[in-house]
Amino acid sequence: METDSKVKLTSLSSKGGCGCKIGPADLGQVIRSLPPAEPNPNLLVGLDTSDDAGVYQLNDDLAIVQTVDFFTPIVDDPYSFGQIAAANAISDIYAMGGTPLTALNIVAFPITTLDKTILADIMRGAADKAKEAGITIVGGHSIDDKEPKFGMAVTGIVRPDRVRTNAGAQTGDNLILTKPIGVGIMTTAIKKEQLQPEEIARITEIMATLNKTAAECMADYPVHACTDVTGFGLLGHALEMAKGSNAVIAISSEDVPVLPRARELASLGFVPGGTKNNYSHIQSDVTFPDSMDQIDQWILCDAVTSGGLLISLGEQHAEALLTDLKAAGVEAAIIGEVTSEGAGHIIVI
Repeated sequence: METDSKVKLTSLSSKGGCGCKIGPADLGQVIRSLPPAEPNPNLLVGLDTSDDAGVYQLNDDLAIVQTVDFFTPIVDDPYSFGQIAAANAISDIYAMGGTPLTALNIVAFPITTLDKTILADIMRGAADKAKEAGITIVGGHSIDDKEPKFGMAVTGIVRPDRVRTNAGAQTGDNLILTKPIGVGIMTTAIKKEQLQPEEIARITEIMATLNKTAAECMADYPVHACTDVTGFGLLGHALEMAKGSNAVIAISSEDVPVLPRARELASLGFVPGGTKNNYSHIQSDVTFPDSMDQIDQWILCDAVTSGGLLISLGEQHAEALLTDLKAAGVEAAIIGEVTSEGAGHIIVI
């Protein structure tokens, strides 16, 4: 049995890098092959959209929000991995305008070959993050697997008339992003031992930060659409918003907050496969400036773990929300606007 609790967790992942989702093209092909779900008037948000979570109405005043997410280790510290996995899973509830209430742990772990204290530390990190979110962990499920994986199924509540989806962006809206991008590139560099301890601490802090504060600030404003930026990257999730809203979105590349050294590391080859898959999936629906090189295009598609919220709201409210977010300690920026109605397209400027 491995008894060193400092074992490099990222080296145990066959996929490595960002621990990202199945690519959007492959996933879309699978979903399209499934029979359509039976209509249900209580299902407010389901499989027919690309939203972050499902929403089921219980009565006139209450709906439940359900989501699930898990992945392989993207940092080596077990406690930090548990925190990141929990923050990432909870994020979908915040993106839908909901309040998270309960969670179930999802565990896959090589229990006969790794020290059990590693799993205990992962679960302790998740429990502490759940406590911070006000969530009660009510159980879970575990399997013995050769590759560690951890995540959560999370349930929350929301008023039916307060549900935020990614399909309501309106012409004239500004887009606010609440965390920097470049996470996938940085975590790939972690696996290749290319980051300094202080850089690892910084990227870990970003991924482990809940979107709770951002969601609480957003709740006071007439937000038209919201999603969180995760495995499909900034442009992938912005494109889902554009298509769901039948809109054209312009992204100002110079205003997008990018983690320090992300471009340097990408130019050295630390670009995860998930990021390249994202780019291949969206490139026909995105117009890039002729002057933008491949590296910068990949960064805008970088596969994110536990990213920020992408919020669409009227220009007259955007600056006030941005001020509130920054005052609350959120690393937010206005990064673009909804320019017109359309068939769903992104223009990078």
